[in-house]
Amino acid sequence: MANIASQEKRNQRSLRERLENRRYTSSVKTYFRRLEAAVAAGDDGTADTEHRTLVSTIDRAVKRGALHRNAGARKKARAARIRAGSGS
Repeated sequence: MANIASQEKRNQRSLRERLENRRYTSSVKTYFRRLEAAVAAGDDGTADTEHRTLVSTIDRAVKRGALHRNAGARKKARAARIRAGSGS
């Protein structure tokens, strides 16, 4: 445990930031599952909506710093591949 007040504050801030980053990454995973389910069901309207929401969430996470920009680009490319798979 930290004995210094500034270190205590830093620890609390790190925990807060970590939880916020976890919220972003968790929601990205959730939207991936929802997109895959919509594509598997063959529902184009829902799949479009889920894809748009997923890309928006990824962009927000990258902007916030929860995801590296290359990881965000990779995830967006993966989402596009999943979305395109419904057309075949």
